Amino acid sequence: MRRLWALSAITLLLTACALSSPRPTRSEFEDIPVPKGLTLDAGRSTVIESPSVKAARLVYTGRLEPASLATTLRATLEANGWRTVSSTVSAGKGTTQVYEKGGDSLQVMIYEGLWYTYVEMAGTRVLARPEAPDRSQATAQPGFSAPRPPAPVR
Repeated sequence: MRRLWALSAITLLLTACALSSPRPTRSEFEDIPVPKGLTLDAGRSTVIESPSVKAARLVYTGRLEPASLATTLRATLEANGWRTVSSTVSAGKGTTQVYEKGGDSLQVMIYEGLWYTYVEMAGTRVLARPEAPDRSQATAQPGFSAPRPPAPVR
């Protein structure tokens, strides 16, 4: 009887887990979509943000085929305006893709582990571009003079 009760409890628990809706996958950048089937590994991910720059290294795990995942990521990133800079496939190291978009950069690494496929997305985004100094208002500092043009050769 105890075994039947324990088996029923385990079955109920597994059914509840299977029916719960999955949480949306986190991405630090709105124009970098994360394919379904990947889960963020928060323990291996890092986000750094300053007033002018945001950088993130996000690690995702899933049970997806690496080659199709690389193709899907490339298609969705290019659809979101990212330009492919390079793509490399290496035996044992997986696929590395590099993208750029308006001065922002993104590197995607896809590789297989023992149980999971790993996707590492390392990106930087400039949040506030520094303004160029207004040279028209520049004044000479005391003790400094403008460079003189070279003397004519005779």
